[in-house]
Amino acid sequence: MTDRLVSPQVSEEEQAIEGSLRPHRLDEYIGQEKIKDNLKILLEAARKRNESIDHVLLYGPPGLGKTTLCNIIAAEMGVSLRTTSGPAIEHAGDLASLLTSLQPGEVLFIDEIHRLQRAVEERLYSAMEDFAIDVMIGKGPSARALRLSLPPFTVVGATTRVGSLTAPLRDRFGAIYRMEYYDHGALSKILTRSARILKVPAEADGITEIAGRARGTPRIVNRLLKRVRDYAQVRADGIITQEVAQKALDALEIDQIGLDQTDRNLLLTIIQKFNGGPVGLDTLAASTSEDSETVEDVYEPYLLQLGFIARTPRGRIVTRLAYQHLGLSAPNDGNGQGLWII
Repeated sequence: MTDRLVSPQVSEEEQAIEGSLRPHRLDEYIGQEKIKDNLKILLEAARKRNESIDHVLLYGPPGLGKTTLCNIIAAEMGVSLRTTSGPAIEHAGDLASLLTSLQPGEVLFIDEIHRLQRAVEERLYSAMEDFAIDVMIGKGPSARALRLSLPPFTVVGATTRVGSLTAPLRDRFGAIYRMEYYDHGALSKILTRSARILKVPAEADGITEIAGRARGTPRIVNRLLKRVRDYAQVRADGIITQEVAQKALDALEIDQIGLDQTDRNLLLTIIQKFNGGPVGLDTLAASTSEDSETVEDVYEPYLLQLGFIARTPRGRIVTRLAYQHLGLSAPNDGNGQGLWII
């Protein structure tokens, strides 16, 4: 998936460059204004009380800045950040080891928190609520439980599937924020900042052109900036103008609203093989040679945002808007199928 230019996932080789482009303070963070305003109050109140902030849950599609916000929370509180992920904590003992090594006030970032094992998740409940953890000493009849006190700390969880979190875990977060796609204005500001850091000369029209094809996602906008920069250096005079950006992105087969060939293939699969839908998720995934989780978490969110597909109890359907974008005539359906949905 990371070989797609418009994939919201981050590749290993991108992590170092992405880190250099990330803002380090809340005032530098562009977009997500509602979350920023609420976080400022949360952080300032905790600092005035000299306490750790409440546990925070960030959810939304990948690439929107959840990890960046977590780093900012730790930096604003002046504490260290410990990073892990749901799949990395395989046993309750792994969690106990991690929690007992935390220093007072530290932030524990758990990415993909919805993928925690059930036994691990249940052990986390008391740690988040009571700052204590029960460990078993010994084995067999002589085994006994020992409760260890933990220093106050903050869990920041990130997930793309908030619906997969159990209610007991979700209820232990004092602040829950939904990350939204970015508008063109915010993406243009991010691009201008990134171009300055990367020392890439870019005109305002060129910035606007790239922002319009970035699918509302900062990670993608920075990736497109680097590819357009390459094109400008090889095929132009090194300056990103609107014409240069258009030619570069057209050559990469990324259209005016950010769809690539994979997106178009997904829509065409539903249209050509299933008459526009409805089609079940597993059937669609098999038809496109992808796993269902990839289709649901990576491909669908932006298409849903555009109104190009819709989820119904019977399956996925392509809307009239998608037919129009692809230059196709929508079938004249009088049964109220999804293609009528705008």
